[in-house]
Amino acid sequence: MPVLYDRLLKLKEMFNSKFGSIPKFYVRAPGRVNIIGEHIDYCGYSVLPMAIEQDVLIAVEPVKTYTLQLANTNPLYPDFSTSANNIQIDKTKPLWHNYFLCGLKGIQEHFGLTNLTGMNCLVDGNIPPSSGLSSSSALVCCAGLVTLTVLGRNLSKAKLIEFSPLRATDVKLPSGAVFVIANSCVEMNKAATSQFNIRVMECRLAAKLLAKYKNLQWDNVLRLDEVQAKLGISLEEMLLVTEDALHPEPYNPEEICRCLGISLEELRTQILSPNTQDVLIFKLYQRAKHVYSEAARVLQFKKICEEAPENMVQLLGELMNQSHMSCRDMYECSCPELDQLVDICRKLGAQGSRLTGAGWGGCAVSIVPADKLPGFLANVHKAYYQRSDGSLAPEKQSLFATKPGGGALVFLEA
Repeated sequence: MPVLYDRLLKLKEMFNSKFGSIPKFYVRAPGRVNIIGEHIDYCGYSVLPMAIEQDVLIAVEPVKTYTLQLANTNPLYPDFSTSANNIQIDKTKPLWHNYFLCGLKGIQEHFGLTNLTGMNCLVDGNIPPSSGLSSSSALVCCAGLVTLTVLGRNLSKAKLIEFSPLRATDVKLPSGAVFVIANSCVEMNKAATSQFNIRVMECRLAAKLLAKYKNLQWDNVLRLDEVQAKLGISLEEMLLVTEDALHPEPYNPEEICRCLGISLEELRTQILSPNTQDVLIFKLYQRAKHVYSEAARVLQFKKICEEAPENMVQLLGELMNQSHMSCRDMYECSCPELDQLVDICRKLGAQGSRLTGAGWGGCAVSIVPADKLPGFLANVHKAYYQRSDGSLAPEKQSLFATKPGGGALVFLEA
């Protein structure tokens, strides 16, 4: 961990310069890359994320006042201070400090705490923002750990699991390959786009129509996995049901009402969310096809990793390629730059490449044989980043190999 040690020393110096004191402890949380399993978690299905080596670090000093002071080593993110006992989060603005406040408030509410102590915090991160590598989640995790540490509390793994019915299973990744992350340099502003909200609603509507088609109690169905569970059939069989029950042409609100036997008013007020009430077309067939096929690919990926056949890397790469095609064509969450980057990665030696994260920009992840890595990195850099028009800002360029990183940590100042 020599690189991390150097960063901690530098962060300590910057903290002293900023606040005139020495931090009492440091907290680290990693970014993560989703290797396969895109846009299926909120439909109830498993995904396959991997912690990466890039992370968020926070240097912390508890203080006797009730003031929370946040600063960032990146000058793009302005300082912020507030009362530790009057945390207000402005949901209309995706400001960087709001992610810290969410982590703090989550711990505060979980333990039912009042009278929080103040603290000085300096944040440093090397996860590219708005790239689908969970920089905001890492900051929320860090803030939660900071709050726990200041309070002298522990949150056991069992407690963490209680927050949501989560289960984690280790998957052994191939040793003869590395995962390479390449940033398309296109940022998706999650708060500004309605595309994600529409996809969530399309999946919900598809679940309801599939349930109705199979004579299930559809009105309480919210997720596509519930339909599969109620029918007790495989993902492959769910794909056949989707073919029978839904048509590829987009649905309008009137047709959805006819299928469900409800009025437009009931659809608007009881099913659609406020930000999808004015949507005129819903692509239910395409979204359900993506979710069920992607969920099956995750299970196939895990099975290949467990069985470790000789052509393991090739098989995993094929699944990643299929995933990207489905994200691009059926879920429509890619963009021209990501498609170009994925094509370049495949042509230059990746066994498989796909978008990762929400999409509409952000990063691609590729599986590359370890012996081809140096040439692959050099060639992708030349083909995608060194454009003659100089259109890609150097500070946004990000191309790196990564292996599974460690989890969240607390470092105490000796």
